[in-house]
Amino acid sequence: MPSSLPRPLADLPVRRLTRDDLVPCADLSEDRGWPRDEHRWGLLLTAGTAYGIDDPEGKGLVATCVVTSYGPELATIGMLLVAGRYGRQGVARHLMRRVIDATGDIPLSLYATSAGRPLYEELGFSAVGRAQRVSGHFRPPGEPGSRGAGVHPGPTSGAGPTVRPATAGDLPAMIRLDAEAFGLDRMRLLTRLPAFADHLRVAEDGGELVGYAALWPSSESHAVGPLIARDTATAKRLVVSLAAATDRPMRADVDARHEELLAWFEACGLEPGTATTVMRLGSTPPPGDWTRRFAPLSVATG
Repeated sequence: MPSSLPRPLADLPVRRLTRDDLVPCADLSEDRGWPRDEHRWGLLLTAGTAYGIDDPEGKGLVATCVVTSYGPELATIGMLLVAGRYGRQGVARHLMRRVIDATGDIPLSLYATSAGRPLYEELGFSAVGRAQRVSGHFRPPGEPGSRGAGVHPGPTSGAGPTVRPATAGDLPAMIRLDAEAFGLDRMRLLTRLPAFADHLRVAEDGGELVGYAALWPSSESHAVGPLIARDTATAKRLVVSLAAATDRPMRADVDARHEELLAWFEACGLEPGTATTVMRLGSTPPPGDWTRRFAPLSVATG
């Protein structure tokens, strides 16, 4: 497809990025007003396929985009960033077209900001859902600092699943549970989770794994994700356990259909932030069971 970029931008080659590009990628995040998140970039550059455009003046990267593949059924797109000095010149469209061509007929999914959504619609993506970000210091309802004096904190004690730190022996069961919820095998990503996350929890009921969640560092906060559970009560137990392990602010990008969990997060002191639109390119319906998917690892990976 011909590029709409003005020359010489249309001649800038798109190349594969590697771990050696971690610092330039983080620099570009900072340029766009995002946290540097070198920790997350390290995961993306190893678990995904990253593309970039070098600045012809030798000033780092013009643009980046990361594709995380889950086989022939789905790939997710994230971290589409363009340096501010090259904004509104068609660079994002140019790079996205190259990425779409490179992925062939594989259905694609992404989380779009309100600013990015028009471009993705122009490229053929359709809205299929929404995610709501919440962030702040977590305080269980009823505790000082919370706003949920009249809100039940959820079944975090008593009868129900037991939440404990994950061990290496839990990984196969986590991968099986995740495949049922996500609809595809994410082993390549999840095997990196124990080293990536600061804290990893599993929920167990009668010897069966019924949920898992990770807490990973992002700038001065901790992000919750993935959050996979058989029901909302189990998701709450996992979050409470993770919150007890950190004194940093927490954030999560929650599937907006999980209204009960979002209301509970707000009662626990986390404020609603930006919402993103889940978009898809391809005619096949999204796989998996959304009722068990509460939050992605990151909006960059799905």
